[in-house]
Amino acid sequence: MRDLTSTEEKILDKTLYLIGKTGTFNVPIRTIAKEADVNVSAINYYFRTKDEMLRLVKDFYIDNTISAYSILDNNQYDDKEKIILCANEIMEYTLQYPGVLVILKEAKDKKDSSDIDAKIIEVTDTMNAKLDKILSSFFTENQIDFQYKKMIFLSSLLYPTLHFDIQNFDEGIIHSKDERLKYITYIVDMLNKDN
Repeated sequence: MRDLTSTEEKILDKTLYLIGKTGTFNVPIRTIAKEADVNVSAINYYFRTKDEMLRLVKDFYIDNTISAYSILDNNQYDDKEKIILCANEIMEYTLQYPGVLVILKEAKDKKDSSDIDAKIIEVTDTMNAKLDKILSSFFTENQIDFQYKKMIFLSSLLYPTLHFDIQNFDEGIIHSKDERLKYITYIVDMLNKDN
């Protein structure tokens, strides 16, 4: 991705947020400009077209996904710490950018017709394979039990971050890093109690 100015990053940030909030890429330019607190002309100046801006949003997604999973390559942590720290990054990223799941869903639908969408799927699959490798070493079970535990684990991360505002959750658990780490540790320990 090319180097961005702070205004460009702010526009991409707000676009990704609005994609998640609306559940679609069909967010009007005026809505993006209002959310980013810029003029519509600023969006045209920095990105020329809405399609160019959306392509950069997808590049932004790729860069942030790689960053969120980078802890898995850090050998100063044991497997449990890697899982917990990576899970925290996933939760934090999903809270900040609820549009990531919309981007991923659209990329799956368009992966055969778009290079950037194919790259999103490739990067996501690579990062998930890294996570699977560490999870499988920690949740040492047969394949079906591993799949169930992985589904419970990922659902425990994504559901509260996407639905905290409509459910009766203690928002402090979701929005505080220390509380999120306690929550994630609890989930990991609960899923690993049979091992």
